[in-house]
Amino acid sequence: QVQLVESGGGLVQPGGSLRLSCVVTGNTRNYYNIGWFRQAPGKEREGVSSISSADGTTYYTDSVKGRFTISRDNAQNTQTIYLQMNSLKPEDTAVYYCAATDLFLTDRLMSTLSLWDYWGQGTQVTVST
Repeated sequence: QVQLVESGGGLVQPGGSLRLSCVVTGNTRNYYNIGWFRQAPGKEREGVSSISSADGTTYYTDSVKGRFTISRDNAQNTQTIYLQMNSLKPEDTAVYYCAATDLFLTDRLMSTLSLWDYWGQGTQVTVST
């Protein structure tokens, strides 16, 4: 079992940047693939980006390609997954969640939320003037 805790959200003006962090702990943390998801008010939760634990392969939804970058940092007792968000737009406003799955990572895996086993509590990102 793993635990995930997100941080780094906040209020930013359009065109600005934020870096979200997801700290992953647990005995098997290094074997899980990690994804970032977001849910805007009145909308369904959607996949944003994911990264493979095996080889670092990354995936992005089309609306964030070229603006967001996912990366990871493996330390001795924790694994941290970052989501660097640049050129933010008002439509990026949402609660951002990280999640973990032990399934083989593909670009389509982000489309099925039920395949992600563990979730964090979320962090709010607001892009507004």
